[in-house]
Amino acid sequence: MPGKALIHDYPHRMGGHCGSGAMRDLLHWHGLGWDGPPGEGLVFALGGALGLSYIRSGELVPPLYLVGRGADFEIDLPQRLGGQVQVLTTDDPREGWSWVRDEIDAGRPSLVWGDIAELPYLRVKLQMSRHDIVVIGYDETAGTAFVVDNDRAEVQEIPIDALARARSSTSFPQPTRHCTYRIAWPNTLPAIADAAAAAFLQSAANMRDAPKASIIGSTEASGAEGLTAASELAADVQSWADLPKDDVEILLFSLGAFIEKAGTGGGLFRRLLAEGCAEVARLTGDLATADLARTASRCAQAWTETARAGIRHDLGTWARVDGVVLAASQLPELEFELVKSLESASNSLVAAVPGGVS
Repeated sequence: MPGKALIHDYPHRMGGHCGSGAMRDLLHWHGLGWDGPPGEGLVFALGGALGLSYIRSGELVPPLYLVGRGADFEIDLPQRLGGQVQVLTTDDPREGWSWVRDEIDAGRPSLVWGDIAELPYLRVKLQMSRHDIVVIGYDETAGTAFVVDNDRAEVQEIPIDALARARSSTSFPQPTRHCTYRIAWPNTLPAIADAAAAAFLQSAANMRDAPKASIIGSTEASGAEGLTAASELAADVQSWADLPKDDVEILLFSLGAFIEKAGTGGGLFRRLLAEGCAEVARLTGDLATADLARTASRCAQAWTETARAGIRHDLGTWARVDGVVLAASQLPELEFELVKSLESASNSLVAAVPGGVS
C-alpha cells in the first residue's frame, strides 16, 4: 500500500558544504551540541575531513577535478562523537527506497547520496554523484519525496522517480548505489577538546600521509593527493600558458568553481575549518587552536585569491593565467603550515586534558 509520512519542524539551514550542513542539521534535530546547536564550521572541523585531491584528465568534464575534503566525513564524524554508522548500498531501487522509507516511518531523517544533475531543484547539468541530502518525508500516492539540501533554504518536494535516478547514478566520482547512512547518534557528546584533538590529528594525517592519487581511475589522468597535490597544482598552472586559449578558459573557470562554488564553504573548505577551529578555541580557551584558526583562515584566503585571479573580468586570458600562477605559488607552503598547526593544536588539546585523549 502506498504510504505517507513527514518529519515536521526539521531544523534546516542553508550551508556552504552539503555534508557538514546536513550533519549540523541532524545534530540539531537530535538535540546535540556543546553550547547550543553546533555551527557548520564546527561540524566540519570535528569531522577530521580536511584533505586535498587534484586531477587533470581529458576524460573528465571539465578536465580538472579539485576537492579539499576527505572521503569518509559522514562516517568519521558520528563515530568520533560516540555514534554508530551503517553504510547501506544496493543496486536494487526497491531495497534502497525501503531503507529511506523505514527511517522516516520511524521518525528519523534519512541521509543519502544524490547526483546533483538529477535533483530538479538544483537545475545543473554537471554530474557529481556524492552530494549529501536528507530525506524527511514522502507521499507515495502523489509520487513525491521531501528533501532538504544545503543549497536551498526551503524543503524541496521532488518526484520520487527523480530521487531514485539521483540515487542510482554512475557518474564521477563514484556510483551512488542508493547509498544510505543509517546513524545511531549518542545521547550525549564527548568533551569538545577530546573530539577536536582527534579530528585535528586525522586532518593532518589526511594531508601528510595521503596515498598517491588514489582517486585517479585512468592511466591517462595525472594528479596527487595531500600536500603533494598543492605542489602539483602550483606547478601545473605554470604550463597553462602553453595550451590553446579555449582550453585555458575552461581550466580557469573550473578552477575557480571547484575552489569557491562547488559546495566548499569558500576557500576549498579551509574557511569552514577556520570557523570551526575558532569555535573550538572559544569553547576550550586553547591558544594553539586559536592560532590554528588564523592559519586556516590565511590558507583559505590564498585559495580564494587563486580562484578570483582566474575569473577576473577586467583581464585577458594570459594575464589571468599569470595571476593564478602567482596566487597558487603560495599554496604549498601555506598547506604545510596548516598541517603543522593542526598537529600542534591537537597536541595542545591533549596536554590540557587530564589523562590525555585516547
